[in-house]
This record gives sequence, structure tokens and C-alpha cells, in this order.
Amino acid sequence: MTSIKEQAAISRLLSFLQDWDNAGKVARSHILNNFIETNQGKTAPELEQEFSQGASLFLVRLTTWLRLTYMTGSCLEKLLRSIGIFLSSVSSNRYLTEFLEVGGVLTLLEILGLEKVKEEDKKESIKLLQVIANSGRKYKELICESYGVRAIAEFLAKSESEETQEEVQVLLDSLVHGNPKYQNQVYKGLIALLPSVSPKAQQLALQTLRTAQSIVGTTHPSIVYCVLNVLRTMHLEVQYEAIELIKDLVNYDVCSELLKGLVDLLIPSVKETSTLQPKILNDSTVLQLNTHLPVFLQQAAAAKAIGVLARSSTSLAEKMLHLRVVHNLMAAMGNTDHSNSQRQASLTLEVRGAAAAGAVGTGCGLRSHTACLSQYFVGLFPVVEERVHRSMGEELYKLFLSNAEDLYMKIDSVQVDILATNKVNVTTELYRSGLFYGNRSFYFGSHDQDVDLPRFQGDMEGKE
Repeated sequence: MTSIKEQAAISRLLSFLQDWDNAGKVARSHILNNFIETNQGKTAPELEQEFSQGASLFLVRLTTWLRLTYMTGSCLEKLLRSIGIFLSSVSSNRYLTEFLEVGGVLTLLEILGLEKVKEEDKKESIKLLQVIANSGRKYKELICESYGVRAIAEFLAKSESEETQEEVQVLLDSLVHGNPKYQNQVYKGLIALLPSVSPKAQQLALQTLRTAQSIVGTTHPSIVYCVLNVLRTMHLEVQYEAIELIKDLVNYDVCSELLKGLVDLLIPSVKETSTLQPKILNDSTVLQLNTHLPVFLQQAAAAKAIGVLARSSTSLAEKMLHLRVVHNLMAAMGNTDHSNSQRQASLTLEVRGAAAAGAVGTGCGLRSHTACLSQYFVGLFPVVEERVHRSMGEELYKLFLSNAEDLYMKIDSVQVDILATNKVNVTTELYRSGLFYGNRSFYFGSHDQDVDLPRFQGDMEGKE
């Protein structure tokens, strides 16, 4: 027989549940407020004690109301936070199982795609998915099996709250760790986010991709195209993350394709630059438009990335030299439509010299740019200095050596033409002299084929 104390506790529980069952939306909102205030951070045993070993009876009411009202958003944030108290409590496996058995994961994922639901409510849904994912491998697999990666990635791309987007990043990072069966699916989902119109989504996707890439270990065919395309951004924080990812990718099998892509971006195709030309010629704001053309932003970022790679590895600098990077850098220096392209190309040509000169044991220190350039090109590839010097001419060559960063402000129209139309090509001479590193396919292989972007409906839906 139960004691008087136990009977009183059961009576209180039944009274509480009856109040909930009979309450309207406003009354239930007050009940949820009280529940959140008094039970936040409690363990599962403490919740059972609070509800006289009948906490699951309240949880099932919460989940039932959630399934009935989530499309309308009625008290949704409070409802999700209340369910979160159960799921995040210590020793909450029982509650988690009960929530999942009634389709909790699918409900949370559907909330992310509803237009009428507020951003704050969707953020709470993401937090609940974090709790579920952090509960173990089988729960991560359940989310992925429910097409969760697609729903989560699409929400990240559409979200307008940076705080919410950061919560989504935490969830995606959790899904890529300790989830070998579906880690490739998450990896592809992150790549699919790179063309997003949201700079924050691009930034977070790039950050998480660096982690995912190291875990997956192999590269997706579309990653080079997608990352290089991100370099068109006007947002420096996105550009920074893209270059950091590029630094990682050169250690994988896409290195040759990536380097060739970067070098090719230094000379935008005629098709891309001419597409906007008629509109620009008729626009009074021609200078402002020119400086923000995506293709020129990409050109400048590519020059910057090449400089970063050359500074980090003499081997990479040598490989790019065989890809005619000097010719392309000089051509970029002649792009008067975008001063930053000129500046970055000049600095990269200078950086390449400093980096490689140090590698041959004749460090530049604080000596002149002439010494650095000579040590690099003469020390490793003697024919290069001669070709560059001859192509630029004496006066332009001295200007370049004196201050590469400000060169674009000092050159005249004739010197611009010299740079833009330069014919510097040392590949043949390097090959003949036996300095043709690696196999020929690296330098002359075909890397220009079109690569299809991953789509949510395709790669991300397929289960690994």
C-alpha cells in the first residue's frame, strides 16, 4: 500500500496533468514558463522526483502538443525548451527514446523548413538536434537517415541570424565527427553550401569543411570549382576562410587542379569580362562597378592565395612556375580596371621571390627586392630573371623592384600595356634544362573540364 505522502504526491501529479489537459494556449504558456524556471538543469532522477515518478506523462503531453501545433508556431519556443529540459538532463536515455519513438527528429527537421515559424523557434529546434546528435553515433545516423543534412544545410543558407547560423555550424560539426557511415554526406552538404548568397553561411561552411576534409580524407570532384568560385566574394572574412581551406587542399589529390585553377584565374576569360561591358559603358558609375566586378575580385583573391601558397612552400612555388604563373601575374598587374588585382599580383610576384630565395639558403633579410628576385629566379631558374627583365624593360623593372605594392599607382598606359600583353614563358626552357619537376601530366594535363555542383536533391539525399 502507498503511504499518505506518496498518495499526496500522486494526487498533485494528476491535478497538474488535468490542469494541462484542460488549459488553453495562454494557460499552457504560463505552465511552460513555470516549468522552465523551476526545472532548468535538473537531472532525470530529479525530474522524476518532481513528478512523482511520472515525468514521462508530462513529456508525452508536450510531444503530442508539439506534433499538433508546430506548423502554427503556437508557444513553440517554450515548448521546445521544455522538451529540451528532458532530453538534456543527465541519465535522460529514457526520455530521448520516448521522444524519438513518436517521430521527434522528423518534427524538428520539418520545423526548419517552415516559413511561418520564427527564427527563434528554429534555433531551439537546432539546439534539440544538437542534444540528440551528441547522444551518440546511432542518433547522428538517425538524423542523417531522415535527410537531416539537407534540411539543416538549407536552413543555414536561408537563416538571417548569425547567432542561429553559428548554432547550425555546431550541429554540422557534431554530425561529421564520430559518424563514419554518413560523414561523406555531411561533407557533400558543406560543399553544396559554398555557392550560398549568405556570406556567413559561406564562412561557416568553409570553416567546417576544413575539419570535415581531414576526417573524410578524400576529396569530392566539385570542391576545387566551388572553393575557387567563393573567391569572387566581397567579404574578406569569407575570402580568408577560402584561402585557409585552399592551403589544406594542396595536400590532397586535387593539388594540381587547384594550382592550375588559381593560376588561370589571374587572367579572366574574355567571355566573363565582356558580358558586362555594354552595361558598364553606358553607366555613369563605371569606376565603381568595375572595382566590384566579381571576376576581378576573384582575380585579386587568386593572386593573394598564390602568394600565400608560395610563401608556405618552395615546392608549390616551383610547380606554379611551370604553370606560367609569372606570365599571368604580370598580366594581372596590367589590369587597370581593378587596382587590388594589380597590387596583389605585384606583391605575390615579390613574395615568390622572397620565399624561394630563402629556400636556397640565401635569405633576403632586409636587403633590396632586387636581391630577393635575383636570388630566387637566378638561383633556381636563371632564365626567368632574364625573361622578366627583358619583358618589363629597364624603367618598369626598376619601379617594380623599388616598391611592388605601390607599382599600380606609378605606371603609365604604355607600361600597363607591356604588363598586360607580356609573353613571358620559361616552361620550355625549364623542361629542356631538366628542371621539369614531377610528371608531365601535372603541368600539361587537362583540368579545364566542367564540374557539376553538388545538389541537395542528389548527393545529399543518397545514403552512404
